[in-house]
Amino acid sequence: MKERDSIWKSIDWFTILIYLCLLAMGWMSVCGASYDFGDVDFLSFSSRAGKQLVWMLCSFGIAFIILMLDNDLYRVFAYLIYTGLILLLIVTIFVAPDTKGSRSWLIFGPVSLQPAEFAKFATALCLAKFMGSYNFVLRQWKNAVRVAAIILLPFVLIVMQKETGSALVYTAFLLVLYREGMPGFVLYSAVCAVLFFVVGIKFGDIPLGEVSASTGRFSVLLMIIIFTAFLVWNYTQQWKPTRNILVVAVVVLLVAYIVSKYIFAFELIWAVLGLCGLTVIYLTAISLVKNKSVYFLVSLFTIGSVVFLYSCDYFFNDVLKDYQRERIKVTLGMEEDRAGTGYNVNQSMIAIGSGGLTGKGFLNGTQTKLKYVPEQDTDFIFCTIGEEQGFLGSSFVLLMFLTLILRLVYVAERQPSAFGRVYGYSVLSILLFHLFINVGMVTGLTPVIGIPLPFFSYGGSSLWGFTILLFIFLRIDASRKRHANLR
Repeated sequence: MKERDSIWKSIDWFTILIYLCLLAMGWMSVCGASYDFGDVDFLSFSSRAGKQLVWMLCSFGIAFIILMLDNDLYRVFAYLIYTGLILLLIVTIFVAPDTKGSRSWLIFGPVSLQPAEFAKFATALCLAKFMGSYNFVLRQWKNAVRVAAIILLPFVLIVMQKETGSALVYTAFLLVLYREGMPGFVLYSAVCAVLFFVVGIKFGDIPLGEVSASTGRFSVLLMIIIFTAFLVWNYTQQWKPTRNILVVAVVVLLVAYIVSKYIFAFELIWAVLGLCGLTVIYLTAISLVKNKSVYFLVSLFTIGSVVFLYSCDYFFNDVLKDYQRERIKVTLGMEEDRAGTGYNVNQSMIAIGSGGLTGKGFLNGTQTKLKYVPEQDTDFIFCTIGEEQGFLGSSFVLLMFLTLILRLVYVAERQPSAFGRVYGYSVLSILLFHLFINVGMVTGLTPVIGIPLPFFSYGGSSLWGFTILLFIFLRIDASRKRHANLR
């Protein structure tokens, strides 16, 4: 009994208050998005708002049960929970009906559940237990491979369910790995990969001036050389090799441009590709002469970047589906399809823009009431906030999310165990990814990949999944003093 009392005293009530505020604002947004003129019976279980209220009440019950369970259960059964969810994901691939092109929903009478939403907390628990084990070091190859396997397994299974958007959420775990000692080189490479993909695809078919070359490929190959030089300087603090790479690049490209324009035409791509090859040979030679592996590792970055660039075309044209390619093209400004692929985003931006500074008021939005915005109470619910509450209301919602994220960082850092810290960073990373991508796709900044806004989007699976994810962490945090005393 005393232990239960101490839990209620040590629980982070500030985070729970933020959670309740977000739920309340989310329910009001669902009311606004699903409202039909003249219909104000929001409590009816036949309405979307009424159903969402049921999900919310169930979430309170789930949260209470989680807080009542012993904290050690989550650590002891972490692997078992992860295994159970993996098996459920496998079963879902074969038994789930086709719903809007995906097989990710299990039907239990009147209730539909999406196992992918619950696999997030299971993966976070498994990752926390493995990385929280005694003498764990992420930089050891065997540990890095096992961590990658824990994350990639649900990722692959969810992709097989044709839920690419939900699968991409698992890239958020990179932030957790970076906090726990993953080399910055990996995160740097990931950022470079995104940049190379965007530039290579967006400008791939644009000719480079009067010379025969693709602006996209030329720009990316040039960036690879520049980023390679930066890595050399960052990891060696040696100006000479950095200078040699940059000077040779400038001279060779200048000569190649003059020859191509005034003597005989050829693609400048070959010149910059040759420069990448020379850079690799140069760095490998330095590595052998000075017996320093860092130069060789940087050369691997150069090789990998070139291979990645030329694999982007195959991935974009032969792997992605037509609608996925169209969404990326519209997002990157390569095409403008206001009536087709870009319709959702265009209508969403109109709704947000029409809200102005203070919004049209609760239930007074015209774009959302007339159903111009598809999926306006699920993936595109943020446009309802923008239209009804305006810039100020939208900013307040984002400020609440920012407060939650910063609070989770604080709570994660005060954990006495690696298990609690890793799980805490997993929670905030997943929430941050959902927030960034959802708001980004509604405002046209990121491709539409169909993931919910935490605590706002209509649906029981996402709400329950986020509630379980958050309250397991709050339960772990509530026992931090007891665990600290045992250390």
